[in-house]
Amino acid sequence: MDSNGVDEQQMKLVQGAAGYVLEDVPHLSDYILDLPTYPNPLQSNPAYSVVRQYFVDEDDTVPQKIVVHKDSPRGTHFRRAGPRQKVYFKPADVRACIVTCGGLCPGLNTVIREIVCGLHYMYGVTEVLGVNCGFSGFYSKNTVTLTPKEVSDIHKRGGTMLGTSRGGHDTSKIVDNIQDREINQVYIIGGDGTQKGASAIYKEIRRRGLKVAVAGIPKTIDNDIPVIDKSFGFDTAVEEAQRAINAAHVEATSVENGIGLVKLMGRYSGFIAMYATLASRDVDCCLIPESPFYLEGKGGLYEFIAKRLRENGHMVIVVAEGAGQDLVAESVEQQDASGNKLLKDVGLWMSLKIKEHFAKQRKMDITLKYIDPTYMIRAIPANASDNVYSTLLAQSAVHGAMAGYTGFISGLVNGRHTYIPFNRITEKQNKVVITDRMWARMLSSTNQPSFMNPPNGATEGAN
Repeated sequence: MDSNGVDEQQMKLVQGAAGYVLEDVPHLSDYILDLPTYPNPLQSNPAYSVVRQYFVDEDDTVPQKIVVHKDSPRGTHFRRAGPRQKVYFKPADVRACIVTCGGLCPGLNTVIREIVCGLHYMYGVTEVLGVNCGFSGFYSKNTVTLTPKEVSDIHKRGGTMLGTSRGGHDTSKIVDNIQDREINQVYIIGGDGTQKGASAIYKEIRRRGLKVAVAGIPKTIDNDIPVIDKSFGFDTAVEEAQRAINAAHVEATSVENGIGLVKLMGRYSGFIAMYATLASRDVDCCLIPESPFYLEGKGGLYEFIAKRLRENGHMVIVVAEGAGQDLVAESVEQQDASGNKLLKDVGLWMSLKIKEHFAKQRKMDITLKYIDPTYMIRAIPANASDNVYSTLLAQSAVHGAMAGYTGFISGLVNGRHTYIPFNRITEKQNKVVITDRMWARMLSSTNQPSFMNPPNGATEGAN
């Protein structure tokens, strides 16, 4: 720890004038002395000969906050991603591996493809291994050789060609296997739990003094990783969610007092539900984990449903999977292998509660259709936007590892690709701020109540 209480193995703080702070990533030279450097092979790559200033200056950094006042300090910065003039690996000596962990997400295969192709075509690296089925694949010795030919068209398919799993993390066994196989670059694709595992792997590699670069590519379809602008696969998920919302709207408008209820992904963060609602304009109510709601009483969900049905004759509700969990009776406290809380099906629960309420009222006959497209959304290939984004994330990770950086993830910050220390993206989750303008835009789109002030006595359904 330094004088500021920062773990220097995880992150190096560099301070400058006018309140400038660089949260820098570790480098192999931090713990291995007198490492030789080599000219970057891109200098003789014909594809890049037309670029006037292709190499990133060592002093280039990207600010985390870009909206400032004239007297504001310059604030936190991250190291800009990209190729350096000098590299710390001879291409012929590189033996890289790639592993995917956690749930599926559009773009996984694109990231795999572009790491392989980036290493091969930009740096001349020919030895790349794919670790099968997550972290456990390291010590079960399940690997496959990856070449540009093997991965040429995998970006057109959903899922991950390497397979994935949750849990199975044994740091010592994993690093033993990395050492035994003489692997010197490790690319780990996964969410915050996976990147915590990647951080543990980096620390053990550093403790053993190994010349192994560990690079993470953050993956979460929920967009709940902090610091970065967004995660790959998110745009595809929002786009594909439109199909489910459109289907719910058709069902709802085709009958009298029709309700279409759609459950979307969002365990702790409601970004997919919020952005899908804004994109659709057919949604009447959006419920997310960050915004409490209640069912009974004045201003509650039941009252709003009845009001909207009287006005329009139909209604579409979008609910994120993590919304209203403490409303659901007998809430489950078990966790999956990644440490995520197992959730009750709030969509199914809500559909039953709404049907029961209106059946008891006997004032309005409703027809409710419940749609859960979760696994359809996460299993599709990435769209064009996410394919480009996944490509740039993968290439940035390759440039960073070849330049000797380690213990980092590649991510987009304010539209610029950067290298971010592991601890910054594992310390908390990114969540919708319900006092922010984007949530206000969503509320003005649906004209739903805020559910901020449940009446006294509205204990059932109080969140």
